[in-house]
Amino acid sequence: MNEYLDILENWSASKKSVAIARVIKTWGSSPRPVGSVMLVNESGEMAGSVSGGCVEVAVVKKATEVMDGGTSIKLAYGVSDEDAWSVGLSCGGSIQVFVETIDFESLVWRQLLENIKSNKSSILVSSLEDGGKKTSLISEDGQLAGAEISEELRSAALQAYDERTHKTITIGDTEYFIQLFPRKAQLLVIGAAHITVDLVYLANEFGFETIVIDPRGYFAEKTTFQDPPDQIHNVYPSEVLNDFALDAYTFAAILSHDPKIDDNALEILLPSKTAYIGALGSRKTHAKRTARLLEKGIPQELIDKIKAPIGVNINARSAKEIALAIMAQIIEAKNANLIR
Repeated sequence: MNEYLDILENWSASKKSVAIARVIKTWGSSPRPVGSVMLVNESGEMAGSVSGGCVEVAVVKKATEVMDGGTSIKLAYGVSDEDAWSVGLSCGGSIQVFVETIDFESLVWRQLLENIKSNKSSILVSSLEDGGKKTSLISEDGQLAGAEISEELRSAALQAYDERTHKTITIGDTEYFIQLFPRKAQLLVIGAAHITVDLVYLANEFGFETIVIDPRGYFAEKTTFQDPPDQIHNVYPSEVLNDFALDAYTFAAILSHDPKIDDNALEILLPSKTAYIGALGSRKTHAKRTARLLEKGIPQELIDKIKAPIGVNINARSAKEIALAIMAQIIEAKNANLIR
């Protein structure tokens, strides 16, 4: 939704009625994944996509009806093989789309937009029954806006957040759609090595919040970044890591090549929910690292979370190539559940 924030604010300021269409289920080769969004206003203007062009016209028509009636509707569409080819797929499939109006005066939507602007995570829980009037928002501090929800539903929403996946669930006789609006993914880079410069540049390009941590003053202060990180900390990792949300939207690259620094970070990162941990070094180096961590009492199953040698294997040699290999592996981990 970040890319549509300005559009939503403009439409809200102009007092235009707005409907939001969201893909809630897919079967087969869906052109767009679950969680994809399309916005439509009363003038017929649209932003986003639910099918890459296959069924947008039909959805806009239904969205206009929804805005006129002030309710919601659940739609199902099949995507033919012929239409699938036009959007780059080998075969067709089907999608289910939920269309509802956006009430910019409601606490749920106001809080969601504010959280997006403030780079704070949100979980939107929408009832797909009863005209879609029961909508709740869980903010990253745990506060709830909108309709009350059961502990079972809250737990399911938080689990979806940890799994980085939108989902439709049924509790009792009611079907709900859980949609995630996470903060920017953050990349923790331990060590201001020469590779760090290129990795930070790539991470910034892909929309990560970049944080470099290195207690070695010379490296932290003298490294010249062509595109600087959002934060640089000239301290040991253990002094600042617990200040960050080490969760499913956090990724860490261990690059200092100094065991005192690298192990200091790993002792905190490994027991956390950090989504990705990669460490620079050969297999021999990693074997020594593993022995040290085991000696410190860290279980093997946690050590196995480390991607080492770091990065996808592209026979990288230069700093730029190694950074590219690392970034590719991080993106692979980030997109593992196809959250968009």
